[in-house]
Amino acid sequence: MEQGRAREAVVPAYGSPRVPGQGRADQRLGDARGEHTHSEPPAPRTVHRHSVRGQILAALRTALVDGDLVPGEVYSAPALGERFGVSATPVREAMQQLSIEGAVEVVPNRGFRVTERSARELAELAEVRAMIEVPVMLRLARTVPAARWAELRPLAVATTEAAATGDRAGYAECDRAFHRALLALAGNQQLVQVADDLHRRAQWPLTAAPVARRGDLVADAAEHLALLDALCAQNLPVVQSLVREHFTGSAL
Repeated sequence: MEQGRAREAVVPAYGSPRVPGQGRADQRLGDARGEHTHSEPPAPRTVHRHSVRGQILAALRTALVDGDLVPGEVYSAPALGERFGVSATPVREAMQQLSIEGAVEVVPNRGFRVTERSARELAELAEVRAMIEVPVMLRLARTVPAARWAELRPLAVATTEAAATGDRAGYAECDRAFHRALLALAGNQQLVQVADDLHRRAQWPLTAAPVARRGDLVADAAEHLALLDALCAQNLPVVQSLVREHFTGSAL
């Protein structure tokens, strides 16, 4: 936030990291595409200044997953700031972070364009993720006791619950949490960070791609439980097959 502004910022309800029902038509951000918005934002709630950037970043990530930020469209920080009820500064800072993550690109004097991704790029991400994670999963399957894998079952169940509600943003968050927990057992934090970055990039929607159906999310989540079962049984061929297929056929 700018210096000298003592007031607290307000962020609409959909600015929180996970709010069921985000992505509905009445919350679309299309009217913020580089122009003044005339629609009234939803009823705001007050948050402390230090959390505004994080709230906005979470809301923008949700909008990306839900398709509210459209690939190829340019969005200005001032217009989005007005939509969220904050200044342009935290929006710009959040967009800069999304630029680092590859979700948007800077358009000088205009704002930020949502990256247009192709099916080929998604396939390349899946290939890289498999190259990194399959060997790690096979090694862990040989060394980690079944009891440790069982401890991760609540995370797998959380993905199935999010999928059952059709909550795309919530599912994306649970999906990454599950994979982070799996890889964390390798004891390599750099591995976890690199894999999580690739995972997040794979979750941004493709250009003109249809929104994933609830059934697709449910099927994707079911693979988490199947993977845990294979890891507990030290069934290496099934582990390898499930991890590869999970990346290539992921709904997000």
